[in-house]
Amino acid sequence: MSHSLSPLSRPCNTAVSSAAGRRSGAPQLTNPALDYAYDGSFEGMLTVLFQIYDRKAAPNTIQPVGAVQGGLFVLPVEIDTDETAAARVWEGLLRYMDAEARTRLFHTFLSEQPDRELLIFRYADLAMWAGRDISENYADDNVRRVQRLAQQMYREKHRMEAFVRFEKTQDGLFHATIDPDFDVLPLIAPHFTKRYADQRWLIFDKRRRYGLYYDLTRTDIVEFETSAPQRSTAVSATVLDEREPLFKLLWQSYFDHVNIPERKNMKLHRRHMPLRYWRYLSEKQPREQRFEPIRNKRPVQPGGPVISSGESVSGADEAGKG
Repeated sequence: MSHSLSPLSRPCNTAVSSAAGRRSGAPQLTNPALDYAYDGSFEGMLTVLFQIYDRKAAPNTIQPVGAVQGGLFVLPVEIDTDETAAARVWEGLLRYMDAEARTRLFHTFLSEQPDRELLIFRYADLAMWAGRDISENYADDNVRRVQRLAQQMYREKHRMEAFVRFEKTQDGLFHATIDPDFDVLPLIAPHFTKRYADQRWLIFDKRRRYGLYYDLTRTDIVEFETSAPQRSTAVSATVLDEREPLFKLLWQSYFDHVNIPERKNMKLHRRHMPLRYWRYLSEKQPREQRFEPIRNKRPVQPGGPVISSGESVSGADEAGKG
């Protein structure tokens, strides 16, 4: 399956106005329904939408080629990806919805739900029949599902941007391994490209076996041929920068010292930082050195003021007189 960082990497020559270009009606799908198969890419999915209306045949199923489950008398129609047709569909959707609603269809595709292709088709078909934006038509189950998946994608994207932790290798590459619930790499690419524009980095999705690589000029998709499962998210110590263990120790020490034990609230903590992300966080790993709090306060005397070690007694007395 191919991956791309944006819904379409190639612009369409046909400009469509999102307001003036809208029209009602959709082509009648009068021919017998078909089973469609495609290459698993978003451009391939858009090409399937084009072929559905070109053939005037509604889909029974839409499945990636490698996941097709046909019956004895079912022969799926394999659709080759056509970037020109995909671009026409992508731009043409603006006749029936705004750009934000259209983007939600891309997020639905990245959600990897088993019926994502049929959900995208039903949403687009409903919008074409309505002749207007249907993003607030929550009475329809397809609209509600697309909206809910878009919200889940946004939360996963936000968490990945917050919880990714890099490790520096000997050749100066900053590496991070993630395992998100959804395919969010295309969504987090702009954030990391802008935030870490002065260093080379690689973010690898171990579940989907591909990653993002930034070489100081551009961010590209990189795919790994090996099919062997990765048992650990850690990078081998032999390729890490010799100072990396020190950086980890410093970060853990900083985290321990800014922590306020008296305000500990694990229920709230787990809500904002779910347990499944902890394996990526240095501050959540076992400590190699026992934490010793800084003893910078003198014992409180009965009826007396609290005096820190950096404050003189006379200074405290003066403060008391004021």
